[in-house]
Amino acid sequence: MTISRREFLATAAAAIASSALPTAASATISTRPRPTPQQLAWQRDELALFVHFGVNTFTDREWGDGTENPAIFNPTELDPRQWARAARAAGARALILTAKHHDGFCLWPSAVTQHSVAASPWRGGHGDVVREFTDACRAEGLRAGLYLSPWDRNARVYGDSPRYNDFYCAQLTELLTRYGALNEMWFDGANGEGPNGRRQVYDWPRIHALVRRLQPAAVMFSDAGPDVRWCGNEDGVAGDPNWSTIDPDSVPYPGASGAGVIAALQHGHPAGTVWQPAECDVSIRPGWFHHAAEDAQVKSVAALTELWFSSVGRNAKLLLNVPPTRNGLMHATDVARLSAWQTARNDIFAEDFAAGKRVNWRSTGVHSAVGEIDLGRSVSAGLVRLEEDIAHGQRIARYAVYGATDTGWHELTRGTTIGYRKLDRIGATPLHKLRVVIEDALDARRPLRIGIYRGLPLSEKA
Repeated sequence: MTISRREFLATAAAAIASSALPTAASATISTRPRPTPQQLAWQRDELALFVHFGVNTFTDREWGDGTENPAIFNPTELDPRQWARAARAAGARALILTAKHHDGFCLWPSAVTQHSVAASPWRGGHGDVVREFTDACRAEGLRAGLYLSPWDRNARVYGDSPRYNDFYCAQLTELLTRYGALNEMWFDGANGEGPNGRRQVYDWPRIHALVRRLQPAAVMFSDAGPDVRWCGNEDGVAGDPNWSTIDPDSVPYPGASGAGVIAALQHGHPAGTVWQPAECDVSIRPGWFHHAAEDAQVKSVAALTELWFSSVGRNAKLLLNVPPTRNGLMHATDVARLSAWQTARNDIFAEDFAAGKRVNWRSTGVHSAVGEIDLGRSVSAGLVRLEEDIAHGQRIARYAVYGATDTGWHELTRGTTIGYRKLDRIGATPLHKLRVVIEDALDARRPLRIGIYRGLPLSEKA
């Protein structure tokens, strides 16, 4: 019996509340894991767009069964440059395309299957969506990534593990060698039944080694990394706390299940031995592929901004799916919403009251310190931004923020992890000084980057 990812989420979500997370006191680490240059660049991108496109777009389904006739694929106005321009207008720095979904239909002319664009009427059977996509990304100055579903409901060899692993690695090699530099290879643990009910056993070490050899600068995403981990839900919400370090044994392979898996994906581990930051995937619509019936259900600017706070604002990266329509263009509503959302974010972060102000730090212990900023005037603040220099790892385990008003010092917010970025909304508060207290760190504490903003009320702009 096939278990979908959504069904797995429903049965495992309770683990978040019941699992005990390691505390700072239990983490006795002297050398903290650090990101590779590729992981650091990946996180600094902050936002990428996911592009779900394929035969499901034409059948109005979310999951195809592999029996679709390639003749249905014919996007008469396909324009990946339009996708890339929409991504840039949203402030995204990368795009990831579903080169192959579970139905097995390849958006490039693969030599190992006939179930591809080469068998479709699009471009007279000579088209290559992956080529047009990667070319468009480079033309617009964006990083390109690809998703190659491990589950293939069309491949007759699926379930014959050695033969299918050869088949899959041959397809992966085509993607890794034909289209120039890739920024991210996106995998998941989708694993259904093959012919006669046979269950496929994926050779993940071989798959990962292939990417490392052919695209050494690309990061690999999956539930289990090895470079980037899933956040544990498809709602775009990272855990709080959210450590970029994790115990690799807690999620041993993509698609792993168990009581502690979701908790590990959501929160990471302060004593984790590998650097594996979280990526939050979510769709701008209820579904992942375009459905005309959902054209009036595109997320609002306010909802998208909440996603920003629950992902990037919690030390993660946001991967927002925006699916093209049957004509091969992103829908006008989605495009307008992306642009309006970027404008709203620009408004929120338009003025940093702490910019150019000196932060006076004083040590209160090896793992604790206090930083204070005199703003030079009274401001109405609603948002505090804290950032660690994650090139040196993630260290902060507990902090508090105080503001000086006319009636003295008051606690504004407190939290645990910070990492790449932590955004704390504090409500409109008049203050003229800000104090950040590092109460505990897992290694010798380092100064934080601090920002203070008005936190403008969100207005619906679409």
